[in-house]
Amino acid sequence: MELITPSFGLLFWMLIGFGILFFILAKFAWPVILKAINNREKFIEEQLNSAAKAREEMKNLKSEHEALLVQAKEERDAILSEARKMSEKMYEDAKEKASKEAQLLIEDAKKSIHYEKMKAMTDIKNEIAKMSIEIAEKVLQKELSEKSKQEELISEWVKDVSIN
Repeated sequence: MELITPSFGLLFWMLIGFGILFFILAKFAWPVILKAINNREKFIEEQLNSAAKAREEMKNLKSEHEALLVQAKEERDAILSEARKMSEKMYEDAKEKASKEAQLLIEDAKKSIHYEKMKAMTDIKNEIAKMSIEIAEKVLQKELSEKSKQEELISEWVKDVSIN
C-alpha cells in the first residue's frame, strides 16, 4: 500500500521539486513559450489578414477581368459592326459600279446598233440606186434604140436645163 499512499516526506520532497521545476519553468521556459505562442498568434493573424487582402484583390481582379471582358466584347462587336458596314458599302459600291458599266455597255451597244443600222440602210439605198440605174439603163437602151427617140429625149433635156 505504500505505493498507492505516499508518505509525508515523499510528498514534501515532491512538492519542493515541483516548486523548483515550476519556478524554473516560470522563469525561463514560459516567457519563451508565451513569446512563441504570441509570435505564432501574430503570424496567424497576419496570414489571415494577408489572405483577406488576397481575397479582396482577387475580387477586384475578377471584377476588373469581367469589365475587361465586357469591354473586349463591346470592341469586338463594334469592329464586327464596322466591318459589316464596310462590306455592305463595298457591295453597294460594286453593285452601283456594275450597274453604271452595264448601262454604258448598253448605250454603246445601242449606238453601235444604230450605226450598223444606218450603214445597212445606206448600203441598201446605194444598192437600190445602183439597181435603179441599171434598170434605167436597160429601159433607156431599149427605148432609145431608135435614133429619133434619142433626139427627142435630148431636146427635152436641153429645154429642162435651160429653164432651170
